[in-house]
Amino acid sequence: MVSTMKKTLAVLALAATLSSSASAFVPSASSAVKTFTGSAALNNGARHVATVGEASNLKSTTSLALSATGGSKAAEPEEEAGKSSMSDTLQTGTYFALWYLFNIAYNIYNKQALNVLSYPWTVATLQMTTGIAYFVPMWLLGLRKAPKLSFNDLKTLFPIALCHTGVHVGAVIALGAGAVSFAHIVKASEPVVTCLLNFLFLKQVLPIPVYLTLLPIIGGVAIASMKELSFTVLALASAMLSNVSSSARGVLSKKTMSGKKIGENLDAQNLYAVLTAMSTVILIPLMLAIEGTGFFTAFKGIVASGSHTNKSLAVLLALGGASYYAYNEVAFLALGKVNPVTHAVGNTIKRVVIIVASVVAFKTPMSTGSIVGSSIAILGTLLYSLAMNASKKK
Repeated sequence: MVSTMKKTLAVLALAATLSSSASAFVPSASSAVKTFTGSAALNNGARHVATVGEASNLKSTTSLALSATGGSKAAEPEEEAGKSSMSDTLQTGTYFALWYLFNIAYNIYNKQALNVLSYPWTVATLQMTTGIAYFVPMWLLGLRKAPKLSFNDLKTLFPIALCHTGVHVGAVIALGAGAVSFAHIVKASEPVVTCLLNFLFLKQVLPIPVYLTLLPIIGGVAIASMKELSFTVLALASAMLSNVSSSARGVLSKKTMSGKKIGENLDAQNLYAVLTAMSTVILIPLMLAIEGTGFFTAFKGIVASGSHTNKSLAVLLALGGASYYAYNEVAFLALGKVNPVTHAVGNTIKRVVIIVASVVAFKTPMSTGSIVGSSIAILGTLLYSLAMNASKKK
């Protein structure tokens, strides 16, 4: 266990170095980013696993929390403006570094826990529950304004919470059933599902260049799947479940929340907290129905075998849950400081860094075909994001 933790710390140190380059992505002037990420689990999430995944437009008070400035600034002296610019650059770089770092940590801790305890529904539930221990004390102590929601507000959010649950549990099952790198390669195909659902339910027809960018995504994922050495149908199906849930969450958010005020104090971070609480309530009965209490028996058996102690195994599970909520929380702060193009580039690099870090941490072999396919798919997701941004400007 000690050697494993040393390897993990080494990988996290490497990731921190890589992610420090995020400061180069900071634009000279931030614009409001009206996005909601989820787990992006993996996702990336979570979009992200989550993702915050993995973004869907919300025309509500949520977007205020994601705007960089919240309004125009008064003119500043040149010296103060320079200091402010340096401060913003440093702050944004720190947010990106932490976003990458927590995301990598989550994927590593999550995979380590699933390698020991093959109970993905229970692990996903514990991770979702961990977030409650973070935001509830903040509400109670007044460090963050608690949201005020009516029963009708909760009914509006319930379908979105169901999708949020699918994003996370799908990602966790995929990470347990196959390699971390493969799960993220499949997650790269989410734009394909998003375009399909937007067309079917929102009647949204996008420009041809946007649809053309889906071809390398589909082709890259297909090549990587055929050449993946650790390929399993369960990993593929679960990652696609996460993709469909994430895209459906975006569609539902647009249909139910666009232009509608939901409750009070429901900024982006509180919205994520509320969805986390609702998902926990949804997951507990599903966990018990599917896996029962076998997790706890297995936990005792592993401790009895001597491979882990009660403390080490509990700490591993706690770190997985804490890093899951932390990377989603920091994602809101990071995305609120940059424009959509910077977000697209940063999210693409994040996925590459996670794949590289997981390969190093778990010594996962990747065939040449898998490397080529994943590179094509990830490049396709970047082109898709840039094409979508260009179409919105038009």
